[in-house]
Amino acid sequence: MIKKLLCTGVMCLCLGGSGVAQQNAADAPASKQDVERYLQVMHSREMMTKMVDSMSKPMHEMIHQQYLKDQDKLPPDFEARMNKKMDEMLKGFPWDDLMDSMIPVYQKHFTKGDIDALVTFYGTPTGQKLLRELPEIAAESMQQMMPLLQKNIESMNKGLKEDIAAMIKEGQSKTDTSNPQKNN
Repeated sequence: MIKKLLCTGVMCLCLGGSGVAQQNAADAPASKQDVERYLQVMHSREMMTKMVDSMSKPMHEMIHQQYLKDQDKLPPDFEARMNKKMDEMLKGFPWDDLMDSMIPVYQKHFTKGDIDALVTFYGTPTGQKLLRELPEIAAESMQQMMPLLQKNIESMNKGLKEDIAAMIKEGQSKTDTSNPQKNN
């Protein structure tokens, strides 16, 4: 009887241990190869290129608006020169290095099991549709957000300039009151 209980206990430990070992494989941190596989199924490099191309349209519009706002102060070829410069900067940006720098971040936040699940999802027709549509969604979102961003950035800049001017004035007042010779 004790022998049977002992055998049963040993069997439970062995089976339980193999279950833990299988579970731990999925819970292991994602490897560099896991993340690269995920980025590949997502077509990350192609998507990055498309997103940059899509983002350039609203950026060109922003340059156009700046030109219209200040055209009396700007040279006639301002828009063409700025658009060319911006496009060159975007094309010359080290996108591959940027993608490679993200791998450790994904490794930190995702397990092998997480990456496997993501690869499975993005391998489905719905996942692939999401990937195809995402650049256009991002571009349209950027286009919708740009006026709000510009308005709020202008407001923030104005507020910061006013705060700085007030602090400078405050600093000068303190200097004037602490230096009585200056008041004479």
